[in-house]
Formats: sequence, structure tokens, C-alpha cells
Amino acid sequence: MPLDVRPARSFRDVGAFIDLPYRLHAGTPWVPPPKLERRIFLSRRLGPYAKRMDYELLLARRDGRVVGRVSAHVDHAYNRHHDERRGWFGFFECEDDPEAARALVDAAAAWLTERGMDQMTGPADFAMNDESGIVIEGHDLAPMVRQPWHPPYYQALCEGAGLEKVVDLLMWSLEISDREQMLPILPELAKEAREKHGVTIRRMSRRRLREDLDVFAEIYNRAWRRNFGFVPYDSGDLDQYALELQLVYDKDWFMIAEVAGEAVAMAITIPDINQVLKDMDGRLFPLGWWRYLRKSKSITRVRVGFLGVKPAFQHTGAAAALYVEHFDTAERHARIKGGEMGWILETNRAMNRGMEAMNGRVVKRYRVFGRDLTIN
Repeated sequence: MPLDVRPARSFRDVGAFIDLPYRLHAGTPWVPPPKLERRIFLSRRLGPYAKRMDYELLLARRDGRVVGRVSAHVDHAYNRHHDERRGWFGFFECEDDPEAARALVDAAAAWLTERGMDQMTGPADFAMNDESGIVIEGHDLAPMVRQPWHPPYYQALCEGAGLEKVVDLLMWSLEISDREQMLPILPELAKEAREKHGVTIRRMSRRRLREDLDVFAEIYNRAWRRNFGFVPYDSGDLDQYALELQLVYDKDWFMIAEVAGEAVAMAITIPDINQVLKDMDGRLFPLGWWRYLRKSKSITRVRVGFLGVKPAFQHTGAAAALYVEHFDTAERHARIKGGEMGWILETNRAMNRGMEAMNGRVVKRYRVFGRDLTIN
């Protein structure tokens, strides 16, 4: 049957864009997000990236049946910061249909080329700090909060569509029992951080969360500035992020390390609300909200999303102090059995060595792909 790729702009077409993975991934480890949240996220008026990006949503159909989707977007904040003309694709979902996958990727590339981009990278939904990469290891594991999930054939679809590997993103699993196999150097560094360098750890408060996020941004914008896909947080980003974090805030897991009152490192660890969302099947009503509000009684795992140290204080052992504090906090919570840390770039030797020192194991690998748009 002939293939048709067109923009999804109407309310109905955006709904079809949202609905596709619910059909493709039914009965898999994929965790369906609330459809209302997806609708708001993709909104050109209400979405968190609406002011920062230009984007198009694209649907592929055969004989009226939706068989694939993708987005093409230009992140102006990213390009200003890096002085690049990089475009992105994201939200990639497709039946096991190489022709449809190629058509979608080509359509995204054409849209970006028309807007002067010379590179296309992705998937990123819409940014690297949201769901990003294609799952190439860990297909049998349920995704945690803000992690993608794809069936194994997606890797072949991307490679067959002319995309090449850019970098892999790693997720490390850590269990409470791993503390017994932790290298002795880590607790020693944590002790030295406290006794020699005066590192103390405090918790962010819900009431002062927006204020503490200014501290987070100061550390993040210094510690991650050389990371692939980095975009500095501005005040508007932090306003939005504060609203999102209020929904998953847990006072025990939002940490700031200080030296003489100066914030030098931080960690934001999020309870894995996907353990609740999987039972909601994308619906908030009639019982979805009730299940969500009772989330603390069913969540047994956490995701360490951010953990960083200001470059000038990396010698203090603040990172080790935060690592050990996570184990201490988990041991105080009988229901928390472990979690995952990342993503971490495969090229980040320091962080990956730190995970190995804690007896961590790589359990998921996401691949970011790219295409040179200057080559015909």
C-alpha cells in the first residue's frame, strides 16, 4: 500500500500521534504515560518547550492507518550555546516497517534542512534530559521515570534509515546489597569529605524548592557544560522544572552538599513513579489520580537523575559523600530496594568508574543517532 507522511497539526492528528505507542507496545514492559500529560507536553501553547523550539510532528500512514511517527525540532537555546546548526528528531515510534521508518527520518531531515540545519541528532523528546536515545540493551526491563522503551527492531530501523551512532547513554543499577561490595575507597573519601573539607549535606525543602533550583542550576550549568546535549537552565526552565518536581518531590532524596555554607554539589533523585503509572494505563480518571496520590506505598525504586559537583570542588570528595548518603538513605527506607543512576555518557570515564566502584552494573543502553545533512 502507498505510504503517506504528513504533519500532525489538528487536534485529531496530534491525538493519533500520541496514541500510536499505546497500540504498538501493548503487553510489553513499556509504561504508558497519562495521555493528558502528553497532550500538554506537545502543546504549542502550553508545552514546556513551546517557547524555546520550533518543531513539527509527523505521521506516516498506509491506507489511512498510522504506522509511524517522528518529530523534527530546532532547539534555539542549544544552538546559541554551542554555536551550531544542529537539528533534532524525537518521539520516534514505528511498526516493523523499514520503508516507513526511512520515510519518517527523511521527512524530519528535509524539514530541518529547509531551516538551515547541517546536522540531525536524536531521538530526543524534545531534549536530552527528557526521554532520549533508542534502547539497544535492556529491552526486557521496565523503563523508569523519563526513560524510553523500544522493541529490539528499532535499532535496525534507525540504521536502515541511514542513521549512524553518535554516542551511547548508560543506566547503572545499584541495589542496597551492593554496599557490601563497595570499594573501601568510597566511604573513606566520604569520611574525608566531612572531616577534612567540611562537606555537609542538607535536603531541599518543598517550600523552598524553586529557590533551591537556582542552586541546582548554578551547579548543573558548571558541572555538565561539557556534556553532550547540554543546554544551560535559565529562569524560565527552572520555573517549569519546579512545577514538575513538585509532583515527584521526596524530601529524603533531594540533596545539596555544602562547604562553609556554599553549595558545591547536588543530587536530585526521583522515586520511580512509573511503578504507579503502569497500572493507570494512560488514564487519570476515574481512579488514576487516586492511585497516583497513593504512590509512596508502592514505589520500591528510585532514579538518580542528576548528581554533579562544581569543578573547583571535585577534590573534596563531595561526590563520594553523596554516593554514600544515598545508600544510608535507602537503608532507612525499608521499602526502597535500589535504583538506577543515569543516564551517563559512555565516554564519561570518571562517572562510570564511580559506578563500578559501587558494584553497579550497566542494565540499559540507549543509542543516540545522527545524520550529516550536508551530504546529499
